[in-house]
Amino acid sequence: MSDATQDVPGAYSGRDSRPDRIKVWDPIVRVFHWSLVAFFLFSYLTGDEWKSAHILSGYVVGGLIAGRLVWGLVGSHHARFVNFVYHPRTIAAFLADTARLRAKRYIGHNPAGGAMVVALLLMVTGIVTTGYMMTTDAYWGIEWVEDAHEIFVNLTLGLIVLHVGGVVLASLEHRENLVRSMVTGHKRPDN
Repeated sequence: MSDATQDVPGAYSGRDSRPDRIKVWDPIVRVFHWSLVAFFLFSYLTGDEWKSAHILSGYVVGGLIAGRLVWGLVGSHHARFVNFVYHPRTIAAFLADTARLRAKRYIGHNPAGGAMVVALLLMVTGIVTTGYMMTTDAYWGIEWVEDAHEIFVNLTLGLIVLHVGGVVLASLEHRENLVRSMVTGHKRPDN
């Protein structure tokens, strides 16, 4: 190990050349995640009270979703959909193992987390689409569009509760702080 490598705090244990932490979440994934959290919350809080800000926030969310879809195709390893979208049987088996607190640890998204990413992207896309529709002459004041918008929001809130619960459960089960890893981008390597 070179002297330059030893100077990186926390990068290596000093006992061997195995890193104590590895980079998993690139800056684009992390900025997307926390920006989506912030703008979704802002949009939710301003929905009926501050229409112009709500609409502008919806456009920002739409841009974030579009960027994440592109990054899911061409981004870093753990950001690509091909590396975390699993077959439904794999997801079901993972959830069964999770219920028994013996789920396999994944460096990137686990099968349930990957399914949650897809579900949230679909729901938020539905929110943005119906929100945009409500601003057009063709759909302004159309009740089913407003109802669909509200349904997508409520389903998304339910998914958020499940997502946070899954993050807490996986953090406890695998003894790692998944929220911190989405801030720093680092996780410990496989055991």
